[in-house]
Amino acid sequence: MASEVLGSYWFVASERQRMYHGRLHGDPGPWSSDPILSAHRFTNAYRAADRVSQDLIRAQYEGPQDATNLLLRTLVFRFFNKPETWRLIEDSVGVVSTRTFDVPVINLALEAAMTRGERVYSPAYIIPPPPFGARRKHLNHLRLIEHILASGAADAIGEARSLQQVYEILSSYPSLGPFLAFQLTIDLNYTTLIHFDENEFVVAGPGARSGLAKCFVDTDGLSPADVIRWAVEHQGEEFARYELDFHDLFGRPLALIDCQNLFCETDKYARVAHPDTAGIGARTRIKQRYVPGRAVSVPFFPPKWGINQTVNAQLGLRVRPEKSGHPAHSSRRLQQLVVSSPRPADELPRREGEVAVSQGS
Repeated sequence: MASEVLGSYWFVASERQRMYHGRLHGDPGPWSSDPILSAHRFTNAYRAADRVSQDLIRAQYEGPQDATNLLLRTLVFRFFNKPETWRLIEDSVGVVSTRTFDVPVINLALEAAMTRGERVYSPAYIIPPPPFGARRKHLNHLRLIEHILASGAADAIGEARSLQQVYEILSSYPSLGPFLAFQLTIDLNYTTLIHFDENEFVVAGPGARSGLAKCFVDTDGLSPADVIRWAVEHQGEEFARYELDFHDLFGRPLALIDCQNLFCETDKYARVAHPDTAGIGARTRIKQRYVPGRAVSVPFFPPKWGINQTVNAQLGLRVRPEKSGHPAHSSRRLQQLVVSSPRPADELPRREGEVAVSQGS
């Protein structure tokens, strides 16, 4: 059975996506009538549209496209998860590749940055230091990357037959727990190394599990992954039920990774919108305030998605034709629980006019 927070889940998805399109098309502010989304930092509805993910995807496609180099660039970028650190590394060694990946040189560059008082890690992912004997966490992570490459992981991942198998390969390495291993799996699936449907497999992170606990009083025994899949399969029905006009990602519906992230974002949103609804943990406020940043660049998505031509056409640019596809799924049990639950129409915030600047990471 759903709680009133489920209405906010679909509202956050719809409003954040409208905010993204508004900023992408250069709409002037102020944009949103929702005080929570306007004042605090939330990721975009689609993970791949977030600023850091966009920088990652560009980094993946700007360099050698063999399996080992794709894995290397993905790991180097995501272990620090900070575009400024990626640029610092590139400044020190050039285009990141197996030929230029020099741990002592990169270590010196990162040490110098920290001496200047710069942060080399993003707070978005907390990656425990792996046990490789170095005093500094960043050097242990660089050594972990060396270890992963030397173990033949690139070939193993390239030969994997499912998204879950890629996840199992990654999660076998030290300090790569379930959440991070799944995030890296999705990252690698952006590349030409593997080609799986994002809707094959999902792992719910801690924030998503808390959001799920707030959205559902009872899930009739369904697992977090089952409920996230329900959200993917019934997104059209749910947006219609809450009378929300959802503008998707240039024809691409929300996938499992997106709905997983949205449960995490709803957990944050509910701390203010539904303060009496308990999740998992004791967080009661949203830490990060929204501060206007750089302008949104023309987005670049994995070419195999087949949407870059649509992106550029809508923005008056040109791109080479691509192929696209998106298989569907079906489920029933949770939908019955949701439909039988009261619809929180009176409490649900409604859009008014144009909406706000993207506040994604």
